[in-house]
Amino acid sequence: MIVEQISIFLENKAGRLVEVTAALSEAKINIRALSLADTSDFGILRLIVDDTERAKSMLRERGFTVGRTSVVAVQVNDTPGGLHYILSVLGEAQVNVEYMYAYVQPKTNFATLIFRFDHTEAALEVLQKKDIPILPASKVSG
Repeated sequence: MIVEQISIFLENKAGRLVEVTAALSEAKINIRALSLADTSDFGILRLIVDDTERAKSMLRERGFTVGRTSVVAVQVNDTPGGLHYILSVLGEAQVNVEYMYAYVQPKTNFATLIFRFDHTEAALEVLQKKDIPILPASKVSG
């Protein structure tokens, strides 16, 4: 239950982000989730899209440096303590979270957490043992 994410390295200057969104818009590729982090020189835009291969290829053709990463999407109740419970389960099992981002699912009582782990298989095992819902790629990117 791995979700494919693309990472785009952007110079930290005006207009670079809009170049990515314009390219995806023109190609009719839908962004399902995103995270943007920056340093003084560059940013990393992490995206889950509805057509990963096409997005990756098209962005490379336009000169962007694009990587692909496996992440895990987890469904959690959208209530106080929901994130804490997931992190506690992972912490008890000594599973390290490299980074994460989240979004709330409209008209539901759930949020989706996107995780990058240092040991994905160990994380999946821990989450499954605790019956924490792991979302397939089709539920996140579709």
